[in-house]
Formats: sequence, C-alpha cells, structure tokens
Amino acid sequence: MFLLTLASNFTGYLLPWDQLAFWAITICTGMLEYIPGIGMGLQKVVRGGADIGPATLSIFFAIHTAIIPAGLIILMPFHFWRVRKAGGLVIPRKPDDDPQERGDSVATIPNLIVRELVVAAVLIALILHFSILFNAPLETKANPGLSPNPTKAPWYFAGLQELLLYFHPLFAVLVIPAVIVGMLFLLPFIRYDAETAGVWFASQQGRKTAVAAAVVAVILSSLGIVADEYVIDFAAWMPAVPVVISNGLLPAALVLAGIIGFYWWIKKKYCTTNNEAIQAVFVLLLAAFVILTVTGIWFRGVGMRLG
Repeated sequence: MFLLTLASNFTGYLLPWDQLAFWAITICTGMLEYIPGIGMGLQKVVRGGADIGPATLSIFFAIHTAIIPAGLIILMPFHFWRVRKAGGLVIPRKPDDDPQERGDSVATIPNLIVRELVVAAVLIALILHFSILFNAPLETKANPGLSPNPTKAPWYFAGLQELLLYFHPLFAVLVIPAVIVGMLFLLPFIRYDAETAGVWFASQQGRKTAVAAAVVAVILSSLGIVADEYVIDFAAWMPAVPVVISNGLLPAALVLAGIIGFYWWIKKKYCTTNNEAIQAVFVLLLAAFVILTVTGIWFRGVGMRLG
C-alpha cells in the first residue's frame, strides 16, 4: 500500500502537464534505463514510446485513476484482516506495561470500518477546503525543447535522484532501493528480544540511541555530501577499474560497512537490546535519507552543483 501510494504520487505528478511536471517525470522515467536487461523496454512501456508525450499522459492518467485505486481497494481488506489477526490496533503504552492487559475487543464490522470511513471523509473534506482556499499555481505549459536547469525529480524522489550523484546508476536506481525496500518488508519478521509494540522508541535507552543515530546520520551525511562534491572521486582515482565497481560497488560496500559498524558500536556503547539497536539503524537510515532529500531540494543549483 505504501508503494502504491508512492506510485499514485508519481503518476499524478504529470497530470498538470506543466514544465515542472514534464521534466520531473522525464528525470524519473529516465532512471529506468539503468535497470539491467529490462530497463529500456520498461521505460518505453511506461512512457508509451521513446519520449514523454500524449501517450504518456494517457497511461499515467489511467494508472492514477483506475489501476492504483483498484489495487488499494484490493489490499485494504487484507490490511484490515492482518490488523485483526495481530490482535487489533496497537494501543500506546509505557515500556513496563503488560502487553497482555488489553481492553475488550469489538467487531471489525461495523466498529473499525465505520471509524475508517469517518476519518477518510473528514480528511477528504479538509483537503477540498484547503484546495479552495490556497492556489497551486501551474508553471508554463510543458515544452520538450526547453529544459530547466536544474531539472529535478519530484520532492519525494529527490533523495533517490541525489543518490545518482554519489553512486553508479545501477546501485542508485536498483540495488540500494531494492535493499531498503527488502529491509522494510523484513522488519516485522525479525526476531526481537522483547515485545515492544505500542512503545515509542522501545525504551528510555531506545530514545537515547535514536537521538544518537539521528545526530550521527546528520553529521556523517552532511560531511559525505561535501566530501563527494569537493574531494572524493573514486572513478578518477582508479581509472583502470570499471565504473560500476569504483563508483558503485566500492562506495556501497563502504556505506554498508559503516552501517554494520554503527550497529555494533551502538550495541557495545549503550548495551542495547536487539530491538533498540535495529531501531537505531532504522533512524540512522531515515535521517540520512532526509538529509539527501533536503540537499536535493534546496541545495542543488545550476548543473546540480552544491551551493
């Protein structure tokens, strides 16, 4: 459902058909060509041809208004079933509360469904009122012959576009996102030391490690961005090595080693449980991605140079 929501944002971004939308989607769909084997074919299918055009607009409109809503409608009952199978909604509690002490359960229909519908109706009403009160001005009509400088992806993909400046496209577009999505899918199935559902940041110790992870991520990400811009150039330092290794495998391995090292450092320094250490790694990666996104949106100028 999260991936479908991202896809809905992505396909809806093109529908205004202005310069911002046209070139942002051009950048995003251009990333597909770096997927080995199927990249070029997938790009042509998504675009409806070699370039962004009326066929692309029709495809995106159909996906945005029909396919994605249908997918969400199919998945939502499964989601509600999983919530009930897990014992109902998580009730916020303190770390020392007994997870077995729960209130009386109620039937999903009508109790849960009615509440979900009410929340949805209220949110839709608020969004409609917001759209009436505040304009969302369009830029000039899409012009394939006039590319803005810089050309940036939508803000929710700005972090991914930022990765392209540091890693080989194969790693930035395929390997790293696939690993992160895989980790997100695995999070609920990891064997944890304690039942902490409903406890924010697992424990008092967990809050400390989360803050430490955020600080480390902000500092190291910022330093890494500046160093890559002005100092580090693996491809130039190792001209005889294939770029996919010097600018892909090598930096990715260094980042992975840093994440593993951080995990063990947190475990040793703070004597954390597995829950707290995994949570710290999650916060580390999330904070780093936020820094990449902020950098891509506000600190990339002409030619995507830092400034």
